[in-house]
Amino acid sequence: MLVMCGVQRRWRRRPHLHKYGPNMMDADGLVHDGQLLRELLDDWTHSGSGSGLPLLVQRTIARQIQLHEIIGKGRYGEVWRGRWRGENVAVKIFHTREERSWFREAEVYQTVMLRHENILGFIAADNKDNGTWTQLWLVTDYHENGSLFDYLNRTVCDISGMVKLALSAASGLAHLHMEIVGTQGKPAIAHRDLKSKNMLVKKNGTCCIADLGLAVKHDSSTDYVDIAPNNRVGTKRYMAPEVLDNSINKDHFECFKRADIYSFGLVLWEIARRTSVGGLFKNAANIYSLLLLCMSFQWIFCSL
Repeated sequence: MLVMCGVQRRWRRRPHLHKYGPNMMDADGLVHDGQLLRELLDDWTHSGSGSGLPLLVQRTIARQIQLHEIIGKGRYGEVWRGRWRGENVAVKIFHTREERSWFREAEVYQTVMLRHENILGFIAADNKDNGTWTQLWLVTDYHENGSLFDYLNRTVCDISGMVKLALSAASGLAHLHMEIVGTQGKPAIAHRDLKSKNMLVKKNGTCCIADLGLAVKHDSSTDYVDIAPNNRVGTKRYMAPEVLDNSINKDHFECFKRADIYSFGLVLWEIARRTSVGGLFKNAANIYSLLLLCMSFQWIFCSL
């Protein structure tokens, strides 16, 4: 009798599992017909199991997504627009040599309590054999406006739009940097590659921060800084001087946060320069020429 009561109590503490019925250990049974992607993610994120879909679903998702068009390329690989369950998703496909970056980014995205409206929504990580090589997939929310870099190249902001972009990006970075203490807490995280190309613009005119492949996590209980062992480096034009000359104290997590703030300041400058005030604004091409010039002077200064 006591055993039966114990089992019943444990079962009641897991409503996010038994609400799906007898097929809960079946990947298809975890996803009901008619459920929107946002509803699925909210159900599983609020269960305390971290960001994204349950692992059982993640391990089959690559076979269910139809890829439609390439929307971006980088040193890591390609980004595709795909369709899953009737909704658009973004699929970042990594080169095999970038396995460490893929693994690290997936690991950071699945951090408990990371999910935030101004951090790119993570859906799943999976791999797929295309007959020639194994593709490493990272599936996220799709935002048709693209990166902040591209958005600023084709759009002139008004004051209200500028404030919305800046505040939302700052909110995402603050959540990333913040430690949440508790059994369902999250470590403080520093991005290490903040730039306008690593931020996406949503339909409502706000930003979300993406590309966490270089992120570092901080364990405050041991003061340990968890730096991923991959070969990627950040983008020089956005690097703080102490990062450029390699004098940054890698054992002190606050140093990484400060370097993020330096990079974020340059992003704010980009947004401000593309904001129309009394009909005056700067051409986007001139902004990036100035950034390159500033970087050259900074590099010379750090080499002295």
